Amino acid sequence: MTTVRQRRVGKGTEAAEDQPSEETNVKPDGKILPDPPGGKLWNILSITVGGIVAISVGLLTSVYVATLHENDLWFSNIKEVEREISFRTECGLYYSYYKQMIQAASIQQGLHGLVYDNKTESVRTINILERMNVYQEVFLSILYRILPIQQYLEPVYFYIYTLFGLQAVYVIALYVTSWLLSGTWLSGLLAACWYITNRVDTTRVEFTIPLRENWALPFFAVQIAAITYLLRAHLQPAQERLTLMAVFIATFLFSLTWQFNQFMMLIQALALFILDCLDMLPTAKVTWLYIIQISGLLLVCVLQFFNSMILGSLLISFNVSVLIARTIQKNLKRGGLLKRLGKLILHVLLVLCLTLLINKFIKKILNLESDEHIFKFLKAKFGFGATRDFDANLYLCEEAFGLLPLNTFSRLSSTLLFYVYGFVLFLLTVAAVIVAFRNLSGSNQVHLKDKMEEYTVTLKPEAAYSLVHTVLFGCLALSTMRMKYLWTSHMCVFASFGLCSTEVWKLILKFLHLYTSQRTQVIKYSIPIITLLYISFKFWPGIMDELSELREFYDPDTVELMNWIKSNTPNTAVFAGSMQLLAGVKLCTGRTLTNHPHYEDKHLRERTKQIYQIYAKRSPGEVHGILRSFGTDYVILEDSICYERRHSRGCRLRDLLDVANGHIMDGSGENEPDLKPSLYPRFCEEIKKNLPSYTMHFTRVFQNKTFHVYKLAKHK
Repeated sequence: MTTVRQRRVGKGTEAAEDQPSEETNVKPDGKILPDPPGGKLWNILSITVGGIVAISVGLLTSVYVATLHENDLWFSNIKEVEREISFRTECGLYYSYYKQMIQAASIQQGLHGLVYDNKTESVRTINILERMNVYQEVFLSILYRILPIQQYLEPVYFYIYTLFGLQAVYVIALYVTSWLLSGTWLSGLLAACWYITNRVDTTRVEFTIPLRENWALPFFAVQIAAITYLLRAHLQPAQERLTLMAVFIATFLFSLTWQFNQFMMLIQALALFILDCLDMLPTAKVTWLYIIQISGLLLVCVLQFFNSMILGSLLISFNVSVLIARTIQKNLKRGGLLKRLGKLILHVLLVLCLTLLINKFIKKILNLESDEHIFKFLKAKFGFGATRDFDANLYLCEEAFGLLPLNTFSRLSSTLLFYVYGFVLFLLTVAAVIVAFRNLSGSNQVHLKDKMEEYTVTLKPEAAYSLVHTVLFGCLALSTMRMKYLWTSHMCVFASFGLCSTEVWKLILKFLHLYTSQRTQVIKYSIPIITLLYISFKFWPGIMDELSELREFYDPDTVELMNWIKSNTPNTAVFAGSMQLLAGVKLCTGRTLTNHPHYEDKHLRERTKQIYQIYAKRSPGEVHGILRSFGTDYVILEDSICYERRHSRGCRLRDLLDVANGHIMDGSGENEPDLKPSLYPRFCEEIKKNLPSYTMHFTRVFQNKTFHVYKLAKHK
C-alpha cells in the first residue's frame, strides 16, 4: 500500500443593450463617450498592474502545487517504476498512452498503435482515440518529440510540468472572471488567494496529475471568463466576434479533454435557458452560445471518429430542442405576468418533451447504450427504486460519488469563503427574483425610479449568469462530491466579486439609507483588503510549513510486483485483475489487459463484471472458463479487495458481486429474502489453500504481502 500524503433596467437585459446605461460615460442615445485623458491613463495603469498580478499569482500557484507534488513523493529521487506507480488507477492508463507515443518508432506508428490497439482490451481491437479523451497526450508526446528538449527534460517532467502550468491558466482565468464581474483586479487577487488557501477543496492536481478534469477545468474557466465578457453591454462588433471565437476555442478544448464535458455543459445550457426565459440575458448571445456548444461537441465527435456517446448526449438534444421551441413560440416574451407565465410553462414542457424525443430517437438509431450506467446510477442515487445493477452500485458505494461531506463547509468557512459566499448568494438571489418578476410582469421601471430611486434593483447579465451558474453547480457538488471542484473554484470567484462589487454594496447601503458614492468606494476596497490581510496572516505560516514538509513515495509490494511481471512474463502475456491495478500494469510493464478503469463502454462494463468473479463465490472451473474466454494468462488477486474493510457491509466489492449473483452476503446483517447461499466458497480465499480442484486450473507463480499472481492452465 502506498504511503503519501447584470445590471438590467426595465424589461430584461436584452432591451438594456439598446437603451441608455446608468453609467456616466454613456450618452442618452446609448453611445459610449470616450474616457477623459486622465481616466484613460488610469485604466491603462490599472489593467497593466492587474495583469502583472494575475500572471504572478498564476505562476506562483503553479510552482506551489509542483513543489507540493515533489515534497510529497520525492519525485525527483525515486525510480521510474515508482514514478509510474504514483499515477494511480485511470491516471496511469492515460499516461501510458503518452509513454506509448514517446516510445514509438515514429509519430505515424504511434498513432497507428492507438487507432488499432489490441493491448488495452485482450482479444479485441479498439480505437483509443475514439474511446478515450487522450488527444492531449498525443499532442504533448508529438510536441516533446519535435522540440529540442530531450537532453534536458525527461518525458515525465514535460508531462507533469504542462499540467502544473495549466494550473496557472486556471487561476488566471478565475482572476479575470472575478475582475470582469466586479470591475477591480483586487477582486481577482482575492479569488486567487481563496483558491490557494482552500486547495484541498478546489483542486487535487498535485496527486492525480493525469486525471481528465485537471486538463479540462482550466479551459472551462477560460470559457466562463469569455462568456462573462461576452455578456457585458456595449461591446463593439469586433470585440463580440473575438469573444465568441474565444468561447468556441475554450469550449472545444474543454470538450476534447474530458469525457464528462457533455454533462457539465448541459448544466451550463440549463443556466442559459433559465436566464433567457426570465429575460435576464440577451437572446441573440444566448443563441450563439447554444450553437457554440453544439458545434464544439460535434467537432470533438469528428475527431473521436464519430463517438456515438457524444451524438447521443442530452446536451445536443437539449440545445436543438431549445432552438426549435423558440422558433415555434415566437412571441414568448410578450404579454402580462400571467400570460408570460403560461407561455413559459408551455415552453419548458415543449423543450423537455422535444429533448427526450430527440435523444431517444438518436439512441435508437445508433443503438447507443454506453451511458446507461450513468442513468441507472442517478436513478438509484435519487431514490427512484433500489437496484441490484453491479455498475450502478459500484458508483453508489464510492465516497467520491456520495453526498458532499459537511466538514467541507467548515474548511471553507475557516478562510471566510463560505460566509462571504452565502452572504453574496443571498443578496444576489433576492435581486434576481426582483428583476425576474419585474421582467415577467412588464412593470414600468421609469415610474419606479421617479418614486423610489434608492430602492431600484438591477442585475447585470454577467452577474446573473454567474449567480445561476454557481447555484446549479452547487447543487451538483452537494449531490456528488467528486464534482465539488467545479463549484468551489467558482465559489472563490463569486464571493470575491460580491465583496468587491459596487452594485452589491450600493444595494446594501441604499436599503440601510446610508448610501453615498464615497462610502460605497471606501467599503468596496477596504473590506476586501482586510479580508486579504486576514487570510495572509492566518494561512501564510501553514503554507510555509506545508512546503517544508518532506515525504517519500513508499509502495514496495507494488514495485516488486511490476518488476516481477517485467522480468518473468512474456511481452504478449494477458493479465486479469482489478481495474485500478491493471492500469498500472499496462503503464509499468506494457502487458495486455483484460479490463481497465475507463468505464464508458457497455462491453467493457460487462467484461469487468465477469473478471471480478475472482472475488465472488464461484467454482474454480467457472472462474477459469471466464478468464480464459478473455485470453487471460495470469490473474492478480489483491488481499485488500478479497478481505476489504474500507467499505461497510453491502458496499464491499465482494458484497456487490454476491448480490448481483443472487447470493447471500458475508457477515452478520440482513439480506434480501430472495438471496440464497452459494454452492461454492469465495474464490479468492479458497484458491490460497492449494486444493486439487484449484491447482488443476491455477498455479501460483508470485506472492507477497499484498498480491498473489496465478498462472492459468491452458487446457479446455
